[in-house]
Amino acid sequence: MKLAHSKYSLSASDRQDRRNNYDVTNTVCVSEVTAVRRAVLELLQQAFPHAAFDSVWMAFHDFERLFAGRLPGYLGCDTVYHDLQHSLDMTLAMARLLAGYERSCAPDDRLGHERAVLGLVAALFHDAGYIRREDDAHRRNGAEMTNWHVSRSAEFLRGYLPGIGLADEAELAARVVHFTGYELNLDEIELEDPRDTLVGHFLGTADLMAQMADRCYLEKCRDRLFSEFVIAGIALDRRPGEATKGGEAVPRYASGIDLLRQTPRFWQAGGRERLHNTFNRAYRFVEPLFDGGNPYMDFVTVNLGYLDNVIRAEDWRALRRKPPCLTANPDTLGDVAGIVSRQLAAFTGAAA
Repeated sequence: MKLAHSKYSLSASDRQDRRNNYDVTNTVCVSEVTAVRRAVLELLQQAFPHAAFDSVWMAFHDFERLFAGRLPGYLGCDTVYHDLQHSLDMTLAMARLLAGYERSCAPDDRLGHERAVLGLVAALFHDAGYIRREDDAHRRNGAEMTNWHVSRSAEFLRGYLPGIGLADEAELAARVVHFTGYELNLDEIELEDPRDTLVGHFLGTADLMAQMADRCYLEKCRDRLFSEFVIAGIALDRRPGEATKGGEAVPRYASGIDLLRQTPRFWQAGGRERLHNTFNRAYRFVEPLFDGGNPYMDFVTVNLGYLDNVIRAEDWRALRRKPPCLTANPDTLGDVAGIVSRQLAAFTGAAA
């Protein structure tokens, strides 16, 4: 199978038949490290036929160890939305953006295999900051570090890249990974070469595009992202100017369903703006791989359209998929549910 030559058009059967843990083409299992590594390396080898990618192979190996809790000094992934599948799905999208760009750009504008490697390693570890270190054992869950997790990911990359022969790229990787977050003003990130900025745009695009195109994006928002927001203290932040209504505290997101009700507004005011303008429509560079089509943006449209119908009908039972949760501990979903329940009860009690 030559992924870089795949033909794709989104049909009704494509939407219906896509499996919960497969990519937008329903051909790559994004819950399996080996499957994604194989697909990514194939794309790289087609784009850069004379280059070696040993460092990418090693990065996939260490990524799996990190998320499973087998990398020394780390406790493994325990965030139920930002789990192993999300990072693998995002990394595959990143590889497609890189490969599509190299195929379609002018020769003088090519990124080259070294930048491609940097971008892919940064993609794999862009959420490493959620993973607790041994000295974070006092924290209940990695989602507590949501507001500064990208800076922690940058710190991880600075320390990790020299060990796989990429010491010269470590500082650049630590900068471009911030394109996946909101901790820095992206206009203030100092990058000497416009091609480095493009890598950052690809990273931010792949992160947002892949998660919103996930087959189970809506269920994951309701059941998992809301939980992470509660643990991070984001959901229970009182809305500006609306600290109370009738004597009761008003949280930013009252429930997973409330989070979904606000998702169309997030897309219009944040997600769409970020993809189209902040990242300069970098998503279009997957299109050379799909005969001018874009299955990621197609599935984003499908998901948001389905959500609109659910909201209009108030039929939340229509969101019934049960995606896998790929964390280090098989009991993580239950553990997180307990943390969230206690935190919601404490918030309600404090408000009373």
